[in-house]
Amino acid sequence: MIEAHGLTKRYGPTTAVNDISFTVRPGTVTGFLGPNGAGKSTTMRLIVGLDRPTAGTVTVNGKSYAQHRAPLREVGALLEAKAMHTGRSARNHLRGLAATHGISRKRVDEVIDMTGLATVATKRVGGFSLGMGQRLGVAAAMLGDPRTLILDEPVNGLDPEGIKWVRTMVRFLADEGRTVFLSSHLMSEMAITADELVVIGRGRIITTGRVQDVIDASQGTTVRVRSPRAGELAALLRGADVTIASDEPGLLEVRGLSAEQVGDAAAAAGLALHELTPVKASLEDAYMKLTADEVEYHSTPTPASSDVETSPEGALR
Repeated sequence: MIEAHGLTKRYGPTTAVNDISFTVRPGTVTGFLGPNGAGKSTTMRLIVGLDRPTAGTVTVNGKSYAQHRAPLREVGALLEAKAMHTGRSARNHLRGLAATHGISRKRVDEVIDMTGLATVATKRVGGFSLGMGQRLGVAAAMLGDPRTLILDEPVNGLDPEGIKWVRTMVRFLADEGRTVFLSSHLMSEMAITADELVVIGRGRIITTGRVQDVIDASQGTTVRVRSPRAGELAALLRGADVTIASDEPGLLEVRGLSAEQVGDAAAAAGLALHELTPVKASLEDAYMKLTADEVEYHSTPTPASSDVETSPEGALR
């Protein structure tokens, strides 16, 4: 279990994490979401003791990371896949980590096989692709067979097979009763992998809860209704907390009422319905709405080619 209480981290005048509290429970995959610069990586560094909090506390399995006598057996972390000596082979990198905790060479071979690194185990990691580096980072995180796993963007650089492998692995670990804390920008993956979410923006908690609850609370309920008397139905359903949109004749999208409420109202008024379908919002839609005002780094449109001046030699000015 991971428990953060009033966790704060300042770097000079910049507050990276601002008084956040949350709990990551065993037996669940908890997704950690937020825009770039929201404070996700800083929070993960605070959990594993790489940074010291300015205020507040964070514990893993009841203790701060530094208090664990064998931290690799308690917490496995992937925070930076390339944080390794590039001149070492994958096997020697893992053996070096294992030696610090008395972990056997047999376990090293097990995590190599587990992560699909057997064919490249003797190669120098400096020549690894981004995806292979991610696999080695996951292998290092799993080395101590920890009760808690913290993974920062573990599917970054992986192909579809690798993404599916990470998804299957973290679900299996959670089903075993372990604690899994996972960040990712792939909303489609998070929607099918995570049980619960912690959403952060500008260093503050925006919301927490089960995935579907976060979606429902953000997006509300939308019902697609088709009726030959759509105009009358719309007038009947309008209210202070109800919005109705129509993209084509006879079709309504009603937000703020359930399908049962719409159906009952239509039946009571004797209005025929040809379609009554609850519309499920996506996690991506909910995330974009939740973080719309929390994005710190905005992109700007690329100028059209006619707007770019060049020197006589063709260099950009």
